[in-house]
Amino acid sequence: MRRNEYWAGFFTGLLLAAGAALVLIVLTHVLEAHRGYVMSDPEHKAHLESLEDLVDLYYLNEVDDDALADGVYKGLIEGLGDRYSRYYTAEEYTEEVEDSEGTYEGIGVLISGLPDGNVRIEECYEGSPGSAAGLQKNDIITMLDGVSVTEMSLSDVVERIQNTASGSVTVTILRESGDGAGEELEITVPVAHVELPSVFSEMMENRTGYILISEFKSVSYHQFCDAYDSLSAEGMEKLVIDLRGNPGGYLDVVCDILRRILPKGLIVYTEDKNGVREEEYSDGESPIQIPLAVLVDGNSASASEIFAGAVKDYKIGTIVGTTTYGKGIVQSIRVYKDGSAVKLTTSHYYTPEGHDIHEVGITPDVEVAMDEDVLLSEGDIQLQKAVEILGTSTQLKEKTG
Repeated sequence: MRRNEYWAGFFTGLLLAAGAALVLIVLTHVLEAHRGYVMSDPEHKAHLESLEDLVDLYYLNEVDDDALADGVYKGLIEGLGDRYSRYYTAEEYTEEVEDSEGTYEGIGVLISGLPDGNVRIEECYEGSPGSAAGLQKNDIITMLDGVSVTEMSLSDVVERIQNTASGSVTVTILRESGDGAGEELEITVPVAHVELPSVFSEMMENRTGYILISEFKSVSYHQFCDAYDSLSAEGMEKLVIDLRGNPGGYLDVVCDILRRILPKGLIVYTEDKNGVREEEYSDGESPIQIPLAVLVDGNSASASEIFAGAVKDYKIGTIVGTTTYGKGIVQSIRVYKDGSAVKLTTSHYYTPEGHDIHEVGITPDVEVAMDEDVLLSEGDIQLQKAVEILGTSTQLKEKTG
């Protein structure tokens, strides 16, 4: 499993007004509804009106007033100087939800563009419509419904697949045969609701389970439960949970996963600007009873740090790797009737023992530095150290495509 390739391809391949016066009216309505931070100041209001007049009188090209308004809204949030806060157009928010939920409409393949304009299938997910129809990893897509993909951008390819009116797409592919020759195949694939994997697992030697969580998406909880229960059924006696490179995700999802392994007690708590505190608890019905090691690195952030912080505070496992990213703040999203949304930083979170890890991170119990390019390879000394701590000398088995 090559994490960098997975995410690069994922983000590349899968995700895919009336007049100046109206802009002011819309802006006034939105901003004054939120205590008038800008529009209540006469100087700011006059400056904005002056900019609108300049655009109306002198700007050479046609003005898209909706886009202009969105730019103003974006600028307001960007003015906070907080890289975690953002304004989304309706289209952007739809894409954000798809990414965060871990589901989308498609055929279940990961694609990347080639220099000649064709498209390669980097992964064909098990159980997906594409896999069921016969598509394979490394197939070269040359046409969609008889139209050459060289005439499309990569985002156009994704959009054409997702928005097909017929409910299926005919994919023309080139596939290399064993003798190096290629054959052209035409495969019709139904477009359906696809769930992206965010949890990967396997049983290593000496009954050591391994679970990698790439991100805490909506689908991650049941994927984790499936992996955990499957490994337990196989006789798992030790467990490594890998959160390296995990940027975080949903607070409720990481808390649900932690409830599967924590004893009874506080998981995490948050406090907003007014000191209002909200707490998440574990009922302790299924505390983990086997040795546990959790792998982290400098790219383990947010929800990953909530996970590592709870494990460390309860002393139910050993944290191995390097100091985590240090994102100890929470964002909330408010959605407007038109589908647009705003994400704002609204609170700090604290580990069960009250540690604020923002811009500090979590220091591992056993520090092991390593080049991330050798993750999940024979040179993965962080994984080897975790396994050693759990009392074995096993190595991760070779992963197959």
